[in-house]
Amino acid sequence: MPAEPSAPPAPKPPNAPTPPSSGLARRSLLAAAGAVGATGLVAAAGAPASAAAPAARGPRRAAALVVHDARVFTGVRGSGPARAVAVGRDGRILAVGSDAEVRRFAGRDTEVVDGHGGSLLSGIHDGHAHPTDAASRSLRPSLDGAEQTAEDLRKTLTGFLKDTSGDEPDGWLVVEDWNPVGLLPRGTAPHHSMLDALPTRRPVVLRGGDGHNMWVNQRALDIAKITAATPDPIGGKIVKGPDGKPTGVLKDDAQPLVSRHIPEPDEAALVAAAAKVFAEAAASGITTFMEAVTGAEELALYRALAAAGKLPQRIVPALRLTSEQAKDPRGAVAYAKKLRADFDGVRGLRFGTVKVFLDGVIEHPAQTAALLKPYLDKDGKPTDHRGDLYVSAADFGRLTAACNAEGWQLHAHAIGDRAVRTALDGYAYALRRTGRRDVRNTIAHLQLVDPADLRRFAELGVVACMQLQWATRNAWTVDALLPYLGAARHRWLYPARGLQSHGARLSGGSDWPVDPLQVWNQVRTAVDRRGTDAEGEGDLYRAKEGISRTSSLLMHTLGAARQLRMAHLTGTVEAGKQADLVLLDRDVTRCPVADISGAEVRLTLAGGTVVHDGESPSGRAAAARVTRAAGRPRGSCGCG
Repeated sequence: MPAEPSAPPAPKPPNAPTPPSSGLARRSLLAAAGAVGATGLVAAAGAPASAAAPAARGPRRAAALVVHDARVFTGVRGSGPARAVAVGRDGRILAVGSDAEVRRFAGRDTEVVDGHGGSLLSGIHDGHAHPTDAASRSLRPSLDGAEQTAEDLRKTLTGFLKDTSGDEPDGWLVVEDWNPVGLLPRGTAPHHSMLDALPTRRPVVLRGGDGHNMWVNQRALDIAKITAATPDPIGGKIVKGPDGKPTGVLKDDAQPLVSRHIPEPDEAALVAAAAKVFAEAAASGITTFMEAVTGAEELALYRALAAAGKLPQRIVPALRLTSEQAKDPRGAVAYAKKLRADFDGVRGLRFGTVKVFLDGVIEHPAQTAALLKPYLDKDGKPTDHRGDLYVSAADFGRLTAACNAEGWQLHAHAIGDRAVRTALDGYAYALRRTGRRDVRNTIAHLQLVDPADLRRFAELGVVACMQLQWATRNAWTVDALLPYLGAARHRWLYPARGLQSHGARLSGGSDWPVDPLQVWNQVRTAVDRRGTDAEGEGDLYRAKEGISRTSSLLMHTLGAARQLRMAHLTGTVEAGKQADLVLLDRDVTRCPVADISGAEVRLTLAGGTVVHDGESPSGRAAAARVTRAAGRPRGSCGCG
């Protein structure tokens, strides 16, 4: 595969931990040859080498590790069946082929792993996630997205206050994963008075699991000096009641009015939490992340993790630009360059992406996603509300052109169809100005796309980064959407097959921690549009928008690698690529589709180094944390 001309320099290998002591069946190939059997790796001389890689010539070509008796999903079009992979001592793939072909790369000290017929594929590339946010959230109490009455919520929060009684009378109580549509009975609107009734004078903050909403008490409003006279910031909204006074709910870029007053977590505690988070990601099979909202604070955390040798994944930081910065292309480029210069020496980081929010979220009652036609009311009648567009097409086009001219790619948050069209119009302008189609400008989320815009992705070379674990029939996609969109628009939710059939390049992302990190359920839901989160019978337009199993695996490996401009390094299993590999406990290319959700990761390699061993004590602990988190109810989509 040719190198990508627009890609930044190859990233330094991640600071992977020392390979753990393993319970996996590893042993010297030569010593174990008799036990492996005729269908496994054997030491018989003269077997042909794989056509994809030359035969080993002397001890310098001996593999560091060989996985055999696996179902290798190479991701390479037209490649034949393969059962084994050899990994070199430089962290690259030496050979891919049959057991007999790959056995020629084994030496006396080669580690050998029996795949037991499970899938061996490229490491998962998460094209849109917030892992450092997952780390900080883990340090605070959580509502876990629960639906509760106001009285039950007060009881829960009172318990959190008792648990942190040492912070009285002025310490902040920050609670994560509040469900912005979860107050019961349905339609109950959050108000600061409900939080003011708690037995404390402490400032109280409930952070929405969607990342777009915050609910605070009067003490927090007072500290932030938010009053009826406070104007809405660009890209945000201070929700006010009929009396014109703040209700305590802050949307999008109004949240920093309060959050800037909240003390930061202790750095040592945050580094420890982040190390656990990235271990969970490795236990899920993730070898590369795009951190979707990044500034100096997140980059400083990555620097600390890398220095401590606790950063097993490759990281593409998307440097977040505010709506105000988006109006100043020259200043925005200078800002991005300055952050890159300040943190360019951090091992494992790969700069080259900037991020802009074009709108908010679509679910009722937030409805900050930008729509081409107005939202409907609960009775299906048109309103005059079309959501919020945070950056104009003209400003976005000029910003994209300036960034693309310097080699930076744009990553746009666009939930509603008007935001999607705005992104496409901006990218079209940039293409006319720069002529550059190789930068891989991306639109993330794509919850609602007008059918007239499907063809434009391929025409403009725009990557469609989708979070398809959301594409299931439940309260979020039915109760909170269908009445307010109408059936005709609702049919175009997450149009994965529609985009693909019009030539768009798909990539996958999780938006973790908005949703629990369930990589294999994510892969499955793209196919059956049900996943584990479906409520009742039926699916979410599977016949129209479900994609094939192969397409789903590709969008989460090669597709996201292509989005991140790393496909010349990773994303497929072929000789010469970095050995970012995942071994599963089952063959996800052949098992029943529903069984993909339950796939367990036995082994994860990043650059040839073991970063997760499912049979080691630390690996079992990380996998158990992933399993526990998977039981948490999902949040609203579109964190960032």
